[in-house]
Amino acid sequence: MKSFGFLPDGKEVLCYTLTNRNGVEFSVMNYGATITSVRIPVENDSKIDVVLGFDSLEDYIKSYYLPSPPYFGTTVGRFAGRINKAKFILNGKSIHLNKNHGEHSLHGGILGFSRKLWKAMAINLEDNPSISLEYISKENEENFPGELSVRVTYTLTESNELKVCYSAKSSEDTIINLTQHSYFNLDGHQNDVASQKLIVNSDKIVQTNKQLIPTGKLTPLQNHAFDFSSAKNCPLSIDNTFVLNGSEAASLISEKNKLKMSVTTNQPAVHVYVGGNCFGQLRGKENTNYHSTSGICFETQNFPDAPNHSNFPTCILKEGEEYIHSTLFKFENL
Repeated sequence: MKSFGFLPDGKEVLCYTLTNRNGVEFSVMNYGATITSVRIPVENDSKIDVVLGFDSLEDYIKSYYLPSPPYFGTTVGRFAGRINKAKFILNGKSIHLNKNHGEHSLHGGILGFSRKLWKAMAINLEDNPSISLEYISKENEENFPGELSVRVTYTLTESNELKVCYSAKSSEDTIINLTQHSYFNLDGHQNDVASQKLIVNSDKIVQTNKQLIPTGKLTPLQNHAFDFSSAKNCPLSIDNTFVLNGSEAASLISEKNKLKMSVTTNQPAVHVYVGGNCFGQLRGKENTNYHSTSGICFETQNFPDAPNHSNFPTCILKEGEEYIHSTLFKFENL
């Protein structure tokens, strides 16, 4: 554990590092329950950092004022993705959320979970090291109903898996859609993802309009540019939600570092996004100039705008029930 800086209100942000027996290192800070680095051993006894991020807390804070905030490594909530017109109906009542993306709500609103100070609760440094962080979202925060108690547990297994498990309970019926927003680059965070191979276990994507708002329909991927049922190079531009065929979500392969990452989840979709652009305004870790193809996100989640489409999987969390979201990122040397 080390200090990662101080928020404008004077509260200290701490960064925690877990290491398994194979030398894989994982770091997370309690600002946004944000993954700041994942270092994987590769050939020649070297390690590469495979996620994008910043060297200072100040730059993480500043990044939310970029033309398109990247949300590097954060926990996104209460609702990942877009909600059309920032409104929905729950139990017959019209709910109007804060608008932070034109006329819409994106990634939880103006000050979502990504910009909150979480509390580290349980830390295990033995085999399969883990850390749990908690955040209590007050009733009507960003105008979401109910007080929501959220916990995320990150576990680094001895099989080189990073497990992410979210759980949540609400004081009244609400909506929820959490996700982990790390940008991966198996060639190393300073590089470009374009030459890495992508596989996605899906034959449909969520159809969207020009503002990336779901229409309610699904688009088949047969003969589509985004058919990644077999390995293809990462696209240079993608911001789409894939409907999953089972728990195996996606794989990313670096031929350069002979490294593979597999993503499995209990969620119905994975939103795939290539980006990381800091527009020359901020420098990434190790003074890196992040650009539009610096990393790729695998945002395991429910469908965007789910509360406004009855044919989408429900995103309603009933009072007293528990939300459980698990995702596993497994790293293998090829």
